[in-house]
Amino acid sequence: MTTTAAPASGPLLLTQKRIWIIFSALIAGMLLSSLDQTIVSTAMPTIVGELGGVEHQTWITTAYLLATTIVMPIYGKFGDVLGRRNLFLFAIALFTLASVGCAFATDFWGFVIFRALQGLGGGGLMILSQAIIADIVPANERGKYMGPLGGIFGLSAVAGPLLGGFFVDHMTWQWAFYINIPIGIAAFLIAFFTLTLPSKKAVKRIDIPGVVLLSIATTCLIFFTDFGGDADRGWTDPLTLAFGAGLLASAFAFVLAERRADDPIIPLSLFKNPIFVNSTAIGFTLGMGMFAALAFVPTFLQMSTGTSAAASGLLMLPMMVGMMGTSIWSGLAITKTGKYKKYPISGAVLVLAALLWMTMLTAETPVWVICSQLFVFGAGLGLIMQVVVLVVQNSVPVDQIGTATSSNNYFREVGASLGVAIFGAMFTTRLSENLMGVFAGAGFDAAAAGEATATLQPSAMEALPEPVRDGIVNAYAESLAPVFWYLVPFLALALILAFFLKEIPLSDVAGMVARGEAVGGEEAVRLEKEQAAARASGTPAPGSGHKAQPVQDAQTRQDPDGPQP
Repeated sequence: MTTTAAPASGPLLLTQKRIWIIFSALIAGMLLSSLDQTIVSTAMPTIVGELGGVEHQTWITTAYLLATTIVMPIYGKFGDVLGRRNLFLFAIALFTLASVGCAFATDFWGFVIFRALQGLGGGGLMILSQAIIADIVPANERGKYMGPLGGIFGLSAVAGPLLGGFFVDHMTWQWAFYINIPIGIAAFLIAFFTLTLPSKKAVKRIDIPGVVLLSIATTCLIFFTDFGGDADRGWTDPLTLAFGAGLLASAFAFVLAERRADDPIIPLSLFKNPIFVNSTAIGFTLGMGMFAALAFVPTFLQMSTGTSAAASGLLMLPMMVGMMGTSIWSGLAITKTGKYKKYPISGAVLVLAALLWMTMLTAETPVWVICSQLFVFGAGLGLIMQVVVLVVQNSVPVDQIGTATSSNNYFREVGASLGVAIFGAMFTTRLSENLMGVFAGAGFDAAAAGEATATLQPSAMEALPEPVRDGIVNAYAESLAPVFWYLVPFLALALILAFFLKEIPLSDVAGMVARGEAVGGEEAVRLEKEQAAARASGTPAPGSGHKAQPVQDAQTRQDPDGPQP
């Protein structure tokens, strides 16, 4: 792997002040990425109606998730090899420019392409934020930082739909993307001036074959499931089978390429680590259930209960409260006690209970019941998401922190993409059939019913006759609620996996300190004071050429009775 010598002027001092400054840049980047995952949800019915893509609306979510999934391992590995600062700045810039493209899109598929470009930037923001925290904060203190990062997802889960609904009701849906421009510029400037991390040079050949083959395999996987779940194609369609064959071939070729690579993008040795495998499996099953449920809940609220876009966004507030509360609380508790196993178990129980409860949703379900369901759902997610990332980072060598973080997130996003594609296809197929029946029953011919289904918007509901409006509301309720039943087995599996998660001691050394790139703790405070005094007196600064002492890598912690770093 890569090594980085301390700069001639002295080592990077990870004092508490510097850590909080860097953390502010990470929060800005994470907010930018997570906000855009949810801001489209309440605006989606209007966007697809205006651009003419109701029957293809899952592509808006699938394109973003697919692009995010493909680039996660790339950002993780390249961050380990080349350093994370410039990659972080690139991800912010790409995301912001793609937002401009989304705002000015004039057709549905053009909009989908720019959403994919947003995903290419958003994937980097998520991975690099989590990896940089592991670089600057020891695992035994990381919970109090990972908690707020997880809380950002909860905040965005409400702020996004709320803002999206406000823009649809009072302005135009394009403002859901205009808003990213000032946030993106601010995040870029904060990161540019505060994110002082060392750059590196690759000492081994970059695994280009692995990057290409992993991207092909991921794309084939998503298209295979998407086309297979589509009513017009199905699992026996030639194109579906072609993508299935491409998935098998590229996955097999990827494994062969990784076995021969000097520095593989996803080292196969990670899968010999039982903690990594277990945590990643939890993330995969959680992703299938979580994103499939979240992708269409605002649409359900908007169409099935008759609320406005803004109101449906506001109804997501209980989920944010639950998620932020448990994410921050569990992070602080882990920092205090060093124990983490009970939180994924408790979280899986809560998410599973919420999904079972949500199967009973109907058009007549009271709003307070929906809010209660979302609160329980969010509380469960807050106990799992960031805890699993912390567990993975703590179980691997320090020079694989970015790779392990991105690999864990990659498989979670694969699960999310599969969940949205498979269960989204179930929802939209059933919805299209139900809506066609509603319009046909109202006297529309086949062509007119198809056109009305493809361009249906929430704003058009009031203009429809009451029987048609009631039929549409029931169509949405009858199409979505049963889908939750299909998610239950995956969350049950996540619960079983959580019970078998091994608990090992948390490291007390930050990644950069362990790699000799920085100095932390009391030594950093002492050197900072000495350097300040030297500058005041005009003498050479102490600490030049200092290099942190090497530590044992994190895999030695897998034996709780063995030596600790």
